[in-house]
Amino acid sequence: MDDFKTISLEFSKHVARLRLKLPPQNVITLLMMDELRAAIEQVEQQPVASVIISGSETAFSSGVDVAAHTPDKVEEMLRLFHSVVRSVAACKKITIAAVQGNCLGGGAELAMVCDIVFTSPRARWGFPEIKLGCFPPVACAGLASVVGPKHAADLILTGRQIDGAEAAAIGLANEALGTCEERADEFARTFADLSPAALEITKKAFYSWDAFHFDKGLAKAEKVYLEELMKTEDAKEGISAFMQKRLPKWSGK
Repeated sequence: MDDFKTISLEFSKHVARLRLKLPPQNVITLLMMDELRAAIEQVEQQPVASVIISGSETAFSSGVDVAAHTPDKVEEMLRLFHSVVRSVAACKKITIAAVQGNCLGGGAELAMVCDIVFTSPRARWGFPEIKLGCFPPVACAGLASVVGPKHAADLILTGRQIDGAEAAAIGLANEALGTCEERADEFARTFADLSPAALEITKKAFYSWDAFHFDKGLAKAEKVYLEELMKTEDAKEGISAFMQKRLPKWSGK
């Protein structure tokens, strides 16, 4: 799939550049999920050491399309989005996220599973799903291993947003700096000087323990999401309220 509509993919000698391009907020639609997965497959087949994943100055991504959370679409949405997350997490290349603007929900989950993350200090990070009566399955499965259980509980259970400086301070990003895309390019050049075989094998060894638990945890979180959360009245109300641009009326059921 070379004729992408929601993303762009370019290759140079040692690095691939994958950019989300669905203005204004780079909302992750079902089409973008298909294209992201296809792009990662292309990256895997190329002789590059790393892939830089970025968005625009306004938004890395504000998250998965809320319209895809309705009962008739949610199962397909989770399957497709989690296949994207798994492909990024399992990518043999070094994955580098360069985050500017909004990085929320599924967008933050996508950045979270990258190997290296650079963020603008003014970027807005968050997992706001709880405010829609939902939860972020990928973050529930893996965020604690990135930032620790206390910070993860804070972000997931409150849905509050933090800036890039705080994201770096708690370990959600490696560095917070205004030239995050330039820093990503600089890091990519570092990997280009190393053995591709050694990088691939070392990455496999590095994630061997976490990968086992993340995969099982994500499968469990997905099951809970579909079989328990999506059967609640509050989940339906939260999504409906968002779509109708009104405050939700929680019933606790």
